[in-house]
Amino acid sequence: MTTQSAPPAIDEYAETARYQRPWYWYDWANSAFVTTTATVLFGPYLTSIATEAACPGLADGADCTTDLNVLGLPIDPGSLHPYTVGLSTFVGALMLIFVGAIADRTKRPARLMALFAGIGAVAASSMFFVKGSNWQLGVALLMVASIALGASLVVYDAILVRIAHPDDRDKVSSRGWALGYLGGGLLLAVNFLMLSNEDTFGGTGQTVRISMLMAGLWWGLFTLIPVLGMWQMRGVERPVVAAKAGVIGGTFRQLSDTFRHLLGLRQTLLFLVAYMFFNDGIQTVIGQSSLYGTAELGFSETTMLTLFLMVQFVAFGGALIFGQVARRVGAWRTVLGGIAMWVLVIVAAFFVPEKALAALFALGVGIGLVLGGTQALSRSMYSQLVPRDREAEFFSLYQALERGTSWFGAVIFGVVHQVTDSYRPAILALIVFFVLGGALLAKVDMARGIREAGNEVPAVL
Repeated sequence: MTTQSAPPAIDEYAETARYQRPWYWYDWANSAFVTTTATVLFGPYLTSIATEAACPGLADGADCTTDLNVLGLPIDPGSLHPYTVGLSTFVGALMLIFVGAIADRTKRPARLMALFAGIGAVAASSMFFVKGSNWQLGVALLMVASIALGASLVVYDAILVRIAHPDDRDKVSSRGWALGYLGGGLLLAVNFLMLSNEDTFGGTGQTVRISMLMAGLWWGLFTLIPVLGMWQMRGVERPVVAAKAGVIGGTFRQLSDTFRHLLGLRQTLLFLVAYMFFNDGIQTVIGQSSLYGTAELGFSETTMLTLFLMVQFVAFGGALIFGQVARRVGAWRTVLGGIAMWVLVIVAAFFVPEKALAALFALGVGIGLVLGGTQALSRSMYSQLVPRDREAEFFSLYQALERGTSWFGAVIFGVVHQVTDSYRPAILALIVFFVLGGALLAKVDMARGIREAGNEVPAVL
């Protein structure tokens, strides 16, 4: 195993803690795209575009029985979006492992984050031009935006290790997630008002396109706050290995060394595998919930927007509550409790009757309470298990393994729908990801893993 450096002193964190406030704002910036576009609007919108391409002039409410021809494969228009999510996460998983190695060789991490965020924001804004039956453009833009988002988050998450003492990371991570849900909720509220007056903006399709444009612009403009605020923050100024190998050669050697190192950190590896499963369930529920609500439960896009608006503000409080609970009982126990709550949420979603508005919103409260907390605390838990000066490399594995099976959850959702012609069994199938993830997380010895990584063990685990 590679020799570990000593944990940084508290006074070093006192110097870098000034970057915490601008760091929070990237959660605020990218959450607009994640919420408005990726979670709420784009799934149903892409499905309608694909349906128009497969069945031109189809009457409202009629079922399209013609498949799309995608590279010679028949694809149900209703399954195009989950398949696209699956493909983008799979491709992203392969690319992100290289992003981490490059990021840890970058002296100014905020500037690299700005590059990836800029690419993603441009792609997200360009979704305004997806209309008619041009589903191919929609698929391409969603893939670019999703991969760029993952790359920017590799750099962003790695910065957490440098700006927060181990005892403070649950709090700092939770505050970032909470601010993200608040920002996403505010833009979603504006989008909701626009869709409630869609005739003013040229109809439903035009209003959805304008809303997606706004989400992309929000992402790009608000990214300026963390980028400028952390502009001078320095990262790792030299690679850990292969200093004279050049950028490409050094990156590959660095990756090889990182994987060898990871195999020696058994608790870190076990946590990654656990996270890979339960977060796959979370991401698939988030990504397909709008489609589930409109296509299976029969609610309008306006109703789903209202639901997600409520979820955003509930999640704001839920992330802060989970952060407070973690300070008392530890993040590990808190996340395990959150996973159990996710299982209950999925079972409840399966039994929600069609057009049962009260049941739908009760389900939304449950999702909001558990959503941000489990993700925020997972990020802070993993940061404790990451070796010093190799944060971006290991967070690239975090993002890559998350996306490496997230394609599986989305594809399973799409396949079950295509086989059963119902989204109910598709949503229920996701329970297996939470069960496997929770069982593996229960086996993680956090204190041992933190010591193996050469880090300081927090007072409360």
